[in-house]
Amino acid sequence: MSPRKILISVSLLAFCAPAAVAAAQIQLPATNPHVGSIPQPQASFEKIIADRRKFVLSRDPIQAGNEGDRAALRRLPDVSLSAAQADTAFYRQLLASYKTLDIQNLNEEALLNYELLGFVLNQRLMLADFDIARIPFTNDSGFFNVLSSISRQTRFNDVQDYEAYLARLSDLPRFFQQHQDNMRRGIETGFTAAQDILPGIIDGVRLLSQGAAQDHPFYLPFMQYPENMGEESQQRLQELAQNTIDESVLPAYENLLVFLQDEYLPKARKTAGIGTSTANKAYYEALVRLFTTLDISPDEVHEIGLSEVARIRAEMDIVIAETGFEGTFKEFLNFLRTDEQFYAKTPEDLLKEAAWIAKRIDGQMPAFFGKLARLSYGVMPVPDEIAANYTTGRYWGGNLKNGRAGNYVVNTYDLSQRPLYNLPALTLHEGVPGHHHQISIAQELTGVPEFRQSLYPGAFGEGWGLYSEKLGVEMGIYRTPYEQFGRLTYEMWRACRLVVDTGMHWKGWTRQQAEQCFLENSALATHNIRTEVDRYISWPGQALSYKIGELKILELRKRAKTELGGDFDIREFHDAVLGNGGIPLDILEQQINVWIAKKKLAE
Repeated sequence: MSPRKILISVSLLAFCAPAAVAAAQIQLPATNPHVGSIPQPQASFEKIIADRRKFVLSRDPIQAGNEGDRAALRRLPDVSLSAAQADTAFYRQLLASYKTLDIQNLNEEALLNYELLGFVLNQRLMLADFDIARIPFTNDSGFFNVLSSISRQTRFNDVQDYEAYLARLSDLPRFFQQHQDNMRRGIETGFTAAQDILPGIIDGVRLLSQGAAQDHPFYLPFMQYPENMGEESQQRLQELAQNTIDESVLPAYENLLVFLQDEYLPKARKTAGIGTSTANKAYYEALVRLFTTLDISPDEVHEIGLSEVARIRAEMDIVIAETGFEGTFKEFLNFLRTDEQFYAKTPEDLLKEAAWIAKRIDGQMPAFFGKLARLSYGVMPVPDEIAANYTTGRYWGGNLKNGRAGNYVVNTYDLSQRPLYNLPALTLHEGVPGHHHQISIAQELTGVPEFRQSLYPGAFGEGWGLYSEKLGVEMGIYRTPYEQFGRLTYEMWRACRLVVDTGMHWKGWTRQQAEQCFLENSALATHNIRTEVDRYISWPGQALSYKIGELKILELRKRAKTELGGDFDIREFHDAVLGNGGIPLDILEQQINVWIAKKKLAE
């Protein structure tokens, strides 16, 4: 996970509020300087795609910079209310143009492009009436630490790259101030983040607000240079970096720290969930549709979760018997959480184990996939400045065109909370055949509109990640009953998500009720349980993606196997699931049904 992030304008969504809870409709101004050229009705399919891409790159300098725009490398996004209003106005006009398209004579591939473009536009507008910029962060990610990943994932090849990065650092005060303005609007309208998640965020901001410039995490790029860069240039850049951090970065963080402590924290909401008012219920229903890509109700999701918890718990009992452990389920969980044999002694040991598992999985990939990604991936630790509140592991995407590998990011903070028996499942999910494989395959699609190369509907992406964990059984990755139990713990983790996310945000559960599901049914470490519940508190709906998506993929695999019998080929099935890149679950079902029908005709 990744934050992980939805890759439809991924940077903008990350900067603008993945966890907003407000329900006031945005009032669009008659004119707006950000709107630019709004597409007109009767536009062609190609023009709509081109207009959208041009607008996305103009609004998202992070993505534009990653795609080679040197000027964009010097900027951070405009996250003002007027910019958000312009986004909404643009997409509404774009959707209006889209609805005028004539689709009667489209071939199969063109029709899929059309359907996916409609999905993108409708998803982008699904939360348009909820002023989502008022809560621009989750418990571990947001505008306050976006430069942590940028500083590590930007390629520095020449002086201009360093100068562009410094320009971004200089833009932090403006960037932070716009977010604070949005958060003040949240205070004024009574919609804020939960108090529960703020101490960790405040600690992280405090860490980035102090110390000498040359010791600051954002100074990291100035510790090494390309071989062809002269000492004079290096010294000049180091001086500029120290001045920029002293004059822009540290003051921006100091100001943000005061705002969070003195102004925001006292007014933050006291409940874990977003609330059960009519407006907030409507908001949560929209989030459920957004993250599952299905027309499904919160109550239906809750019941699916309860059913899955019961099923997985029964499988856990079977695995415990295989270990020979004599004692209660609770005693077995305590054994797993406390016995030192299950924990690495050093961060390097944990990273080496993760890398070894990753290479064992690599060795099995050709037996389960006909098409393999060209882009490689590495294993790296979560950066120290964000590790305390970060999840156990995530995937940070790469870019083959820009020469940047993907990264499986492993949290080495507090090793007593990072059990080794969970590591195979985590590695399968974040590396291959999980996120790195699926995202890289999508990036390498040819002959499709560019938006499809980065399309990442949550239920498809995270559902595939969870499916990959179960696929590891067939791949022979789990070598002991303890690792099998770790896999089931991770599956239970995702099943409990369905229960606790709907419980807190739909049924009004407390944090304690949410934590109980994990404590009683999984071997997740207590620290992980706390940070995970913080995540669900701060990002309502997102946690539903995993189990709902996995169950759909398993349903489609069972259907294909039943209908094709001896002609079913697991490699072909996996390639068919991933072959169109990220797609919503209803369209995935259509595509697999077509694939099955074609296979039957070919018999």
